[in-house]
Amino acid sequence: AILTVWLISDGDSPSEQKKVNNEVRKTSDYAMSNFTLTIMDIQGHPSRVITGTEMAHYPKDDSTEIFNPVAQFIELGKDTWQVSANKGNTVGKGDDILLTGNVIITQPANPEIELQTEALNLDTLHNTAYTDLAVTMKSPYGITDSVGLHASLKQKTINLHSRVKGHYDAPPTK
Repeated sequence: AILTVWLISDGDSPSEQKKVNNEVRKTSDYAMSNFTLTIMDIQGHPSRVITGTEMAHYPKDDSTEIFNPVAQFIELGKDTWQVSANKGNTVGKGDDILLTGNVIITQPANPEIELQTEALNLDTLHNTAYTDLAVTMKSPYGITDSVGLHASLKQKTINLHSRVKGHYDAPPTK
């Protein structure tokens, strides 16, 4: 009789079973806190440095979740690009990363120029970034708003897609 009662109770709680399945699915096989990852190029020089407050890898779908990621894209002899966000998600080797929440692109050597959006896709193989969402570009001389952008971090080009409008104040004359 006890076994029958247990089976009836188990059958009556599909939400509890679903909760257990979700917890198993979300179980990470490794995690890090307050970390720094350095990715080297084929010559052994740092090409990317990624920091964050929390990172977890989930083996079921080979995904990785990072909280407060900051990624620096480094090329010798060129300015470093820095991208930060509230959260980052990737699958597999991390070739494509989706950054969400307060995404900021800047250059540490030139911090007065900054791009902001709410979601950005990073292609780390080609060092490109793109979004279809609203983008704000700030500089010392003005603000430009657009919807969508495609940036080549290697070529230092930024293409704003549509609804581009801005305010520009000419720099003071010497």
